[in-house]
Amino acid sequence: MEFTMHENGFESEFDFGKLTISGNDEFGFRPYALLVSSIAGCSGGVLKKVLTKMRIDYDDIKMKADVKRNPDIANRVEEIKLHFTIIGNDISEAKVEKALQLSTKNCAMVQSVKGSIHVIETFEIKNSAA
Repeated sequence: MEFTMHENGFESEFDFGKLTISGNDEFGFRPYALLVSSIAGCSGGVLKKVLTKMRIDYDDIKMKADVKRNPDIANRVEEIKLHFTIIGNDISEAKVEKALQLSTKNCAMVQSVKGSIHVIETFEIKNSAA
């Protein structure tokens, strides 16, 4: 990866498009948002694959991330709580629990911050509207 500095931050070109990073959200994605998004996106993507491999039928997955930062130490991210809402019918809670454990172990981003950012993953199951 190569990043080019500009007046308000940095940019990099990827196959999908240009990524603009800035400490000011008027000019690009904030590093904090990218960090949380990479962990959430990785965890959700791996969970989706694991649920599919386990043949667990679902209609949708929603995710919410709550972040705890420490203002006394450079406003560092200390904890990310990811809450998954899995929408579908006749979904086994025990199987989803197992799937979430497997996805945590296989998510590169969660494993990369292990020991420095506490990542807590929880879930709930909601029935699809009939």
